Amino acid sequence: MARIVAFVPDLLFGSNVAGALGAAGHQTVLASDDQALTRELPGAELLVVDLTADPDERIEQARRHREPGVPVLAFYSHVETDVRDRAEAAGFELVVPRSRMAREGASLVERLLGSRGQ
Repeated sequence: MARIVAFVPDLLFGSNVAGALGAAGHQTVLASDDQALTRELPGAELLVVDLTADPDERIEQARRHREPGVPVLAFYSHVETDVRDRAEAAGFELVVPRSRMAREGASLVERLLGSRGQ
C-alpha cells in the first residue's frame, strides 16, 4: 500500500480517483489547494496532479512542493496537448489525458510505483 496525494481541486473527480486508488489498496489523500498540498505531500510516495484547470500554476505548485524521488502522474484535457508537453518538460514521469486517468488510474499508479521498486 502506497501513500498517494491527489492534487485534484475538482472534488467529484478527486473522489473518483481516491476511490479507484483505494480499491487498489492505496491510501489516497485529496489536496484541493496549495495549503493542503503543502500539508499532505510530506511522506507521499506518489503525487497525482490535475492539470485541467490552471495548468501552469499547478505544474509550478507540484514542482515547488514535490519531494525528490516522488513520481508525478498528471492528467490534462485531451485537447490541450501543449499542457502535456509543459508537464513533461517539468519532469513529471507520466502525463495522460483525463479520460485515460479515469479508465486506468490504478494501473498507471502501479506502473509508476513498480518502476520505483515498490
